[in-house]
Amino acid sequence: MSSLFDEFDAVSSKQWKQQVQYELKGADYNETLVWESPEGIKVKPFYHVDEFKEPIVSGGKAASFTICQNIYVQDVEKSAGRALSTLKRGAESIRFTIPSADTDVEKLLSRLPKNIPIYFNLHFLSVDIVKKLDAIASGNGAAYFVSLDPIGQLAKDGNWFTNLETDIEALNTIAIACSNIHILSIDSKTYQNAGANIVQQIAYTLAHANEYFNRLATIGKPVTIQVAVGSNYFFEIAKIRAIRLLFGMIAKEYDHNFDCHIIATPTKRNKTLYDYNVNMLRTTTECMSAIFGGADAVANLAYDALYHKDNEFGDRIARNQLLVLKHESYLDKVNNPADGAYYIEDLTQQLAEKALVLFKDIEANGGFLTQLMESTIQRKIAESALREQELFDSGKEILLGTNKYPNKNDRMSHDLELYPFVKANPRKTLISPIIGKRLAEKIEQERIGSEKVIE
Repeated sequence: MSSLFDEFDAVSSKQWKQQVQYELKGADYNETLVWESPEGIKVKPFYHVDEFKEPIVSGGKAASFTICQNIYVQDVEKSAGRALSTLKRGAESIRFTIPSADTDVEKLLSRLPKNIPIYFNLHFLSVDIVKKLDAIASGNGAAYFVSLDPIGQLAKDGNWFTNLETDIEALNTIAIACSNIHILSIDSKTYQNAGANIVQQIAYTLAHANEYFNRLATIGKPVTIQVAVGSNYFFEIAKIRAIRLLFGMIAKEYDHNFDCHIIATPTKRNKTLYDYNVNMLRTTTECMSAIFGGADAVANLAYDALYHKDNEFGDRIARNQLLVLKHESYLDKVNNPADGAYYIEDLTQQLAEKALVLFKDIEANGGFLTQLMESTIQRKIAESALREQELFDSGKEILLGTNKYPNKNDRMSHDLELYPFVKANPRKTLISPIIGKRLAEKIEQERIGSEKVIE
């Protein structure tokens, strides 16, 4: 059998461009159709195979992913019950956020199936707790991912758990003693939620990881990278691919031959308090970007996560979004789904190249920790965030229902279980923390204030 397309003559990129220029009727091709992203990447109206002199090394992987459920652990018994319930209703992995070192992890895990991946987001650094988890994993063969990230703690909070030497020593002790669990994590979400552009997010993630490669005696398991996914659909696909590609290149320099393990979550930066149902549309495309980019696990963000405590309805909708993408849209059935899409391939290559240049610059100027201490990273993220905020404030970057087509009848002041804005918390810190802030906060605070005046 011959291919149907063999009956047609091949059309080169030059011929396509000539036809496009003809259709423009004299308008300038570059000014009319080529636009530049905040990262300095010029996006063309079409991409063609003959523009690629060499095959692009894939930064993707199979689209097989697990549906992850976030659970904040306050009451161990209730959290364990909730985990069991969500697993019965479609969740395939659990991410426990544990605020206290007094939590009885053995009781928390005793009723759960042994064959599901479990992530532990600890708000502390405890050698004893991690050793307990390692012993449990050894006994039942479970896949446990413990998010130990002292550098991420410093970046987000402004302080170490204790101090640099003590934290790294504890991490080295754990790395040597615990062989059954994944213990190292890179929290890349901090950079995206604070307004870093995509090149910065990739470069800071790599530089963050490189600090651990330089400081830890051994890293015997794949490193977990927690990624926040924004709404720039194709760029976000390329971002995850570029992170995986560049991480592999850097890890090999340290004889670390494991692929990284990526767990993705929709960003909070573009989520809104008013017209909150639109958040479901945003998180759907963001989860799709995560899947097509090759994330190993996706933990969706509930549409009402900004202002409601964890609740059954919000969790169910967030989980069902992923269930539809997996079991009705079959997005997990294709290997490397973005391969061969020349636009995504080109974006992956350009983002990787620009991020690598920035990464090398960070290393040449003392490394990631040094630049954190000097507030260089914080300043660069703040500059990027300000540019994006100005675009939003001027209406060039749009969030529907907030700065475009707002519903003036929306009232939210009586529905706030959580404070949805940046909290002022004056305290002494070692460095200026990298603080996440949503684009819509200023507009929303003004609207909340107006509601109270009307009342």
